Amino acid sequence: MSATSSAASVSLIRGADLVASPWKNGGGVTREVAAYPAGAALDAFVWRVSVADVGAAGPFSRFAGIDRTLVLLSGAGMMLDEADEGQRVMHALREPLDIARFKGETAIDARLVDGPTRDFNLMVRRGAATGEVAIWRDEARAQLDADAVLLFCAQGALDVALGDEMKAATLTANDTLRIDNARALRCEVKGKGALLAVSIRYTDKSRA
Repeated sequence: MSATSSAASVSLIRGADLVASPWKNGGGVTREVAAYPAGAALDAFVWRVSVADVGAAGPFSRFAGIDRTLVLLSGAGMMLDEADEGQRVMHALREPLDIARFKGETAIDARLVDGPTRDFNLMVRRGAATGEVAIWRDEARAQLDADAVLLFCAQGALDVALGDEMKAATLTANDTLRIDNARALRCEVKGKGALLAVSIRYTDKSRA
């Protein structure tokens, strides 16, 4: 799928093409969906989106200066025990599409409810950008307005149309439509399923 307008740049990322690699701490497997800048090391990205498979309880990798959003995609659930400045907080991800938000430098221990899980991760460098994740179910209409938008198909099969021409791309589980410079861009979603709509805005405009 090519650019939809003179301003926006659109690319389709198929889930089947994602490459598995070990976690930073070696405790699991991750598949990078996209990152900015492209090819940036784990200590240099402005933002990164990935899908992770968690097969056993244990600590998460720590990323100083990173704000994280995690969405459960599949599995019986996962409990995240957070120790931050002497206070203990538990994030309960019991159902697919449950969301947890936490700082990357915080100590997080994961406990699996009943077997492996798969989760979606958004990581954004604090001070360089901000990121939000919204859940769209089945049919939706929206106007996109961000430096970068990623529409990740979490469930089902969905047709996503962008811009005035409204040309559609069909997304199935783990497929992503990435739109850079998504300014006042119409978006229409049809079908049965769920999309994770990620909106990223750069606070350091020299990076945009």
